[in-house]
Amino acid sequence: MNLAADYVMRPSARLAPPFGSATRARLPAHADLVVIGAGVIGLSIAWRAAVAGMSVAILDRAEAGAGTTFSATGMLAAAAEHEPGGSALLPFAIESQGLWPSFCDELERESGVDLDFRRSGILLAALSRDEVDRLHARHAFLASFGLDCSWVSGPELRALEPGLRPSACAAIYCPRDHQVDPRALVAALRAALWRRGVPLVENCGDVSIERADGFVEGVRASDALCRASRVILATGAWTATSGLLPDGVCVPVRPVKGQALALRARDARQALSRIVWTEHVHLAPKRDGRLIVGATMEETGFDASVTAGGVYALLEGARRALPCVEEMEIEAIWTGFRPTSVDDAPILGDVDGSGLLIAVGHHRNGILLAPATAAAIVDLLVRGDMTPNAYALRLDRFKKED
Repeated sequence: MNLAADYVMRPSARLAPPFGSATRARLPAHADLVVIGAGVIGLSIAWRAAVAGMSVAILDRAEAGAGTTFSATGMLAAAAEHEPGGSALLPFAIESQGLWPSFCDELERESGVDLDFRRSGILLAALSRDEVDRLHARHAFLASFGLDCSWVSGPELRALEPGLRPSACAAIYCPRDHQVDPRALVAALRAALWRRGVPLVENCGDVSIERADGFVEGVRASDALCRASRVILATGAWTATSGLLPDGVCVPVRPVKGQALALRARDARQALSRIVWTEHVHLAPKRDGRLIVGATMEETGFDASVTAGGVYALLEGARRALPCVEEMEIEAIWTGFRPTSVDDAPILGDVDGSGLLIAVGHHRNGILLAPATAAAIVDLLVRGDMTPNAYALRLDRFKKED
């Protein structure tokens, strides 16, 4: 995969290596910390830990970002994503959203990669009169949590996004919800890790955690052993099936399949200026002319097949909102697996007191929650504690009361 074709590099990025060279990294003999899983969560933790002065190694059985992260839309949607039952997650999501501007600025400076961080807000749109009542109820729900959201009339909506169907009736505007390009984010994190001398070991084959007297003492990948007293699992939807958890430890994370596609506008006048979210799809425009259409929600395990029904639902949902999609080129279709916990919130922190930590279960919000997750894990490593918002997301919240 040629990442270099998929992001904009700043002048300082000429110091970075060809990104394919990261696959030749070797697992070091020793490290303060080993991160297993090189999606956006694992990459962010490794980078922030390196910034904090730790020696770090990160590894993945596949290519960095090639799992859930590359399948993501890149929404930073603490308000638009908030749903009933999400009260425990909301403070953490708002915290992370507030960290994103500085996280982005620092990462762009260090990596030389432009993340296409768009601060244009998100529109939750009603496309028919039948949907308006439900949208009013959603507006009241979001406002009841103090979230920044405003009602947009039909004429105002069509003035903001002229390409929408003329019957578009109303919208909720969430001005603090933004977006980035996930592929650029992965490229930036890779470059930042390279500049800090952090080995990123990809396609590493079988991985196991070495233990002695019940405590973590390192990670073995194929024939190489890296001795470390702290190991973090950032293995996403694969956590429960990774074989890396201690006996008797259950981490309730499962894959929720999502099919998505990318369209390419042939005329700039067809483009949206911000994310538009309808009852059926979300439409995310990218600077390079792509329009990401996502995503289905399917409880099918790790079935990665692209189905006619899924693609039809996406295209019909997109056409219903934005009629000009009929003239757009289909550039790519893919599936991904959201790492979903039983309460749709991440699971962070210590597993069993042995030196094993986890940062998994981010569902649809991995990119939004990356800055706060990385900060929480580094706080735990350095200070031995996490912020209250992160502390509420520990694994032991699932223990049944006696």
